[in-house]
Amino acid sequence: MTAYRTEKDSLGTFKVPADAWYGIQTARALDNFPISGRMPDTDFIRAHVQIKLAAAHANCQPEWLAASPRDAIVAACERILAGEFHDQFVVDRFQAGAGTSHNMNSNEVIANLANVALGGEKGQYAPIHPNDHVNMGQSTNDTIPTAIRLALLAKLPRLLTATEHMASAFEVIAVRERDTVKSGRTHLQDAVPTTLGREFAAYAWTLRRAASALAATRPLLCETGLGGSAAGTGLNTSPGYPQRVATELSRLTGEAITVGHLVAQMQSMLDLQTLSSAIRGLALEVTRISNDLRLLASGPRTGLGEITLPAVQPGSSIMPGKVNPVMFEMLNQVCYQVLGQDAAVGYMTQAGQLELNVMMPALGSALFDAMDWLTNAMNAATDKNLKGLVVNRARCDQFIHDSVALATLLNPTIGYARAAEIAKESEQSGRPVREIVTAHGIMSAEAFNALVLQAAHGEGSGGGGG
Repeated sequence: MTAYRTEKDSLGTFKVPADAWYGIQTARALDNFPISGRMPDTDFIRAHVQIKLAAAHANCQPEWLAASPRDAIVAACERILAGEFHDQFVVDRFQAGAGTSHNMNSNEVIANLANVALGGEKGQYAPIHPNDHVNMGQSTNDTIPTAIRLALLAKLPRLLTATEHMASAFEVIAVRERDTVKSGRTHLQDAVPTTLGREFAAYAWTLRRAASALAATRPLLCETGLGGSAAGTGLNTSPGYPQRVATELSRLTGEAITVGHLVAQMQSMLDLQTLSSAIRGLALEVTRISNDLRLLASGPRTGLGEITLPAVQPGSSIMPGKVNPVMFEMLNQVCYQVLGQDAAVGYMTQAGQLELNVMMPALGSALFDAMDWLTNAMNAATDKNLKGLVVNRARCDQFIHDSVALATLLNPTIGYARAAEIAKESEQSGRPVREIVTAHGIMSAEAFNALVLQAAHGEGSGGGGG
C-alpha cells in the first residue's frame, strides 16, 4: 500500500505520496492532467532548475534572500542538474496554461530537498518555502518561456551537429564520385548528363544552408524575459534582478543571455516560431533528399538501382531476400511528424492573448520533440545507411548512354531542330544517340564521349562544382 502525507494549500488539503519530493500542487496536477503520459523534457527540466539556481544567486542581497537559504536552494539545484531526482518532475506535458504546474513542481522539489538537507521534513516547507524563497521574484509568466528558450539552446548544437554529420557524409560521396557520369532527370524524365558527385554535393550544400538558418536563431533565443515577473511588470523583484539573473544564466549555460523586452517576452513567441520555421525548412529538405535516395536505390532489377543502401534488416515477412530502404523511410516519417509539430507551433504562437501566451507548455514540447526526433533520425540514417552507400557505376553508365536526352548536347553543333530529329530517331529505333551520331558522321564516338563528360561536369556552362 502506498503511504501518503497530507499537505495544505489555498484550496484545502490533498494527499501526496509520502516518498515524493514534490508537493501538493504537483499532486493536484497529476490528478488533473492524466493526458499524454509523457513527462517533461530533460533539457527543459534542467533549464528550469538553472533559472531557480540563478535566481537564488541574484536574490541574495540585503532584505531579500539570506545566504543560508540561498546556499540550500543552490545545493538542491546542483543535485538535480547533476542528474538526481529527474523522476520527481512528473507533470504531464499537456497541463495548466503557461506552465504553472511545472513551475510549482520545480519549486516544491527544490524546497523539499533544501529543507531536508537543513534537518526539516518533506511537506513542511520550513525554513524554505516553494513560493516565498525558491520562486522569489519569479512567476510562471517569465520562468517557463525562459526555460523553453534555454532548453532549445541546449538542443540546437545537437541538431546542427547532426545536420553537418549528414552533409559531410554526402560530401565524402560527392568527392569520391566526382567523375561518375549519370543521367540527370527532370520531371522524372531523362535529362542532360550530370555526375553523381554534383548531385550529392548539392545535397551537402543544401543541408548546410538549412543549418545556417537554424544557427541564426540563437541570438533570439538568448533574450530572456526574466525579471518581468507577472505580466511583465517586474512585481516583487529584487533590485537589479533582470540583469543579475541574466548574468548568472550566462555563467551557467555558456550562452550570451541578454535582457529582452520584459512584456513582449511573455506575449510574443515569434522567436520560437522563427526557430520552428527553420526546423521546418530543414525537414523539408531532408525529406526531399530522402525521397531521392529511395528512388535512386529502387530495384534492384526493375528500378533505377544507381545506388545500393546497406541492408539493416529483412524487408518483407513474405518475400524472401527483399531489402527495403528502411532508414530513409524512417527519416521521411520523422520529417512529416516534424512538419506537424511546426503547424502546431504556428497555431499556438498566434493563440497568445493580451499579456501572456498560455499555450507555452505544449508549444515548447512540440519544439523539443521536433529537434530531438530530427537529430536522432538524421544521425541514425547517416550512420547506418549513408556512410555505407555504394554507387553502382555500371548502372549509371548504362543509363547515361541509353538516354535520348544526350541529343541536347548536339544543339551548338547541328542546331535544335536537327538534334530533335536525332532524339526522335533514337527513341523510335532504340539505338543510342552516340551510335546515331557516329553513323551520320556528325562526330566520332570518342568525341561524343568527351562531350558527354564535359557536359556532366558543367564545364563551360557556369555549372557548380562537385
